[in-house]
Amino acid sequence: MSRDPLGDRPLLTARGSRVPHGSGFLARPHGSRPNGSAGWLRLDLGLLIGALGLSLLGVVLVWSATRASVGSSAALRQLVALGVGVAGAAALTRVDVRSIRAAAPVVYVVAVLGLAAVVSPLGVTVNGSRSWLRLPGGFSLQPSELMKVALAIGLAMLLADRAERGLRQRHLDVVLAWVVAGIPVLLVLLQPDLGSALVLVAMSVVVIAAAGAPAVWTVGVLVAGTGAVAAAFLTPVLSGYQRNRLRAFLDPSLDPQGIGYQTRQVRLAIGSGGLDGQGLFAGRQTQGGFIPFQETDFVFSVTGEELGFLGAAGLVVILGFVVVRCLLVARRADAFGRLVAVGVGVWFGVQAFENIGMNLGLMPVTGLPLPFVSSGGSSLIASWLALGLVGNVAAGARR
Repeated sequence: MSRDPLGDRPLLTARGSRVPHGSGFLARPHGSRPNGSAGWLRLDLGLLIGALGLSLLGVVLVWSATRASVGSSAALRQLVALGVGVAGAAALTRVDVRSIRAAAPVVYVVAVLGLAAVVSPLGVTVNGSRSWLRLPGGFSLQPSELMKVALAIGLAMLLADRAERGLRQRHLDVVLAWVVAGIPVLLVLLQPDLGSALVLVAMSVVVIAAAGAPAVWTVGVLVAGTGAVAAAFLTPVLSGYQRNRLRAFLDPSLDPQGIGYQTRQVRLAIGSGGLDGQGLFAGRQTQGGFIPFQETDFVFSVTGEELGFLGAAGLVVILGFVVVRCLLVARRADAFGRLVAVGVGVWFGVQAFENIGMNLGLMPVTGLPLPFVSSGGSSLIASWLALGLVGNVAAGARR
């Protein structure tokens, strides 16, 4: 036993001694004082505050978009999902990262089975997409959202070993990683859910590249993806109706009764918000119910109409902060944690970009929810579970 050089307390370093330390979002490094400046600088409150602010704002926006039709029931369901998600995130921050790494194959297999069940007769079709499983009590589950969590830890587990040793991934490792990523992508495309498939592919490309894959693989996948998108529009792979539905963001007349109508109403709502908006619960398009499914795909238009440019810009800034915070956590973590945090950051970033882009008429309408904000229990819970993983990584990096 040695003496603490900063005081009279003994410094316990013997085997079996217990060293107090924090865990999770509010972890505090050993040896720092709770009220000292170093302690405050090391508190990982950024992710918690940012995500909680987005989630609570989402509850209010969902309430505004649905109060005229269903009262407060949709907002209450969103609050329940938020409670479940926060509890799950808190639990994940306290699980040993080695246990998470060991459980990754099991989580991945369960998520794949969920996707397989969706495309079987057990799946439920909503708005032309067979993406849900019906649960008891009137609840439903969207396995593609939970697959994003499973893929983040699955790819990290698969590629972390060589990355920890600073070695470039072998071609066989990259092939295996793309098989692991390709199975859920194909199952999601069968639903069809093009938006979720895009997110899974983006996560896979960046995580595999960050793990040290040869550059030829990244370039090859990007070229193949570009070719696949071009083929979808230029060949009969998709029906004429499906192609028009995707291109309706440029020309709403291609689908005047469906996506074309929605995109016109969304642009009208956002454009009428001005600088500071028409006021919460006072948007003419929102309160008039002119935008179908506004609380899910087009919840950003509620912000633009009722809170204006300032409110919408603030929402974008907070989303960007959460994404950047995930990437900063990745910089300080070990190989497994780095790949997990990068995957989650890419997931949030790509999904937010696509959702906001389709609200502004800059991207095709693919049905992706806005992370932490859109109505949907599966999306909200999955986002918070992913945040719990990043919180766990951040706590481990500090320890």
